[in-house]
Amino acid sequence: MSSVIWYLYEFARKSWAENFAVAKTNAEIVEAPDRFRDFPQVIPENCIACGACTAACPAPQAIKLVRSEDTADAEGQTYPVINNRGCIRCGFCAEVCPTDPKTITCGENHLIREEFTIVPTEIMYVIDDYLCIRCKKCMNACPVYGAIYEADNKIVVDQSVCISCGECLNKCPVKGAVKGIYISNVQEQKTIINLIVNALEERIEAERDNITHLSDTKIYKLDYPIEDLVESARSILANDDLILDTFQKITDRLKLRIVTWDEEKCKKCHLCVNECPSGAIKYDEEEDVIKRNPKKCLRCSTCYQTCPFGVAGFFVARFLLDPPSLEDGVIHITIKASQLPVGAD
Repeated sequence: MSSVIWYLYEFARKSWAENFAVAKTNAEIVEAPDRFRDFPQVIPENCIACGACTAACPAPQAIKLVRSEDTADAEGQTYPVINNRGCIRCGFCAEVCPTDPKTITCGENHLIREEFTIVPTEIMYVIDDYLCIRCKKCMNACPVYGAIYEADNKIVVDQSVCISCGECLNKCPVKGAVKGIYISNVQEQKTIINLIVNALEERIEAERDNITHLSDTKIYKLDYPIEDLVESARSILANDDLILDTFQKITDRLKLRIVTWDEEKCKKCHLCVNECPSGAIKYDEEEDVIKRNPKKCLRCSTCYQTCPFGVAGFFVARFLLDPPSLEDGVIHITIKASQLPVGAD
């Protein structure tokens, strides 16, 4: 009985009531640490619409690219939108975002600090998991224990141990699976890469009429001599070995997506207009036709998979430099229909 009376007395005290009314959470609990992984934050003006974040996201419907409305002064901005209901806060989108400053941030742990970056003197070797067949010949050839190891069914090079001897590259049986990356002249390499990719896109665009009606079982081939590209590259960088290495890296790995548009098949159902994430497909009321703007297109294949009448075509182009030489090299281009699912006719 006395304990009950004591609790009632404590509850009735004015000081207790005042403390209860103005109670505050400890600041140390409220403030999140710098490395806390919160939901990703998006800075739209930094986005280059590369799609790396959507490709890396492991959570369905957690992130998608959208495009704002055009204005009289400028075209709309493409940027990612995070769905917090689907997001698992893994931070992959922030890690793969290539912009500087980043379009997506998710905590200090996703910022690369210069003081922790170890840079080799001239060249570093990496394993391209896309091409690697896990034969482990590079591991057996490596003279430094622990420089190449297997983790999560992937072959990895430890850059802090690697001595850049190149034995892994010499022993690898798959062209391009082991890559020697020159860390000098990085900006020049980027410029040459853009030069080559843009030239290949223009060459393919010129063949659009031949590609549009390409059947699922057919392959379209064309060649692109590289003499003019080599001369342009040499005006940017005076290092033929590095230029050739750049050409080979592009042709080994590059895969271009191509979207074609056959207006004659269109029934104006507006499904593609409603589903296009970038606003590249619009209905023109004056001409009573649905049009696609290639400059706004992200080549995401949504229209191809949505349209039940086959208006949109979706193709993939791959490349091979043969022979691997700057003097007489030719880039072989192979184009075939994508194997993605498509709406039934």
